[in-house]
Amino acid sequence: MSTDTTASVSTHILDTSIGRPAEGVAIALAARAGSGAAWVALGGSATDADGRCKDLPALPVGTTHVRLDFETETYFLSKQNQQAEAQQDAPANRDSGPSGAFFPEVAITFAVKPGEHYHVPLLLNPFGYSVYRGS
Repeated sequence: MSTDTTASVSTHILDTSIGRPAEGVAIALAARAGSGAAWVALGGSATDADGRCKDLPALPVGTTHVRLDFETETYFLSKQNQQAEAQQDAPANRDSGPSGAFFPEVAITFAVKPGEHYHVPLLLNPFGYSVYRGS
């Protein structure tokens, strides 16, 4: 929850390749106070069955920048066998890295202002992603 002196952050992930929430994706949260300041790891969580991460740590007073790091490699590896069965005619992940995940992680950095809430959804598929400021 945001206060007059802090901002707050929430997120969710939709796997657009299957049209469903992405469950079990680990997310790490970091913050800094100013462009030249060092990043401070605040902790993290994982997405629930609805693809939502509702329990990210609170941001410290003075935070101006936030970074969300999504661990997508593990998610895609766990879904690879399920998706292969569901999409037998889909092209193979021929251009992926050694683990089969083209994007092993996604890092999103954005600016925040005190008193504001920032909901930052991730639309994810094996070969692309998009983010936006939601509500």
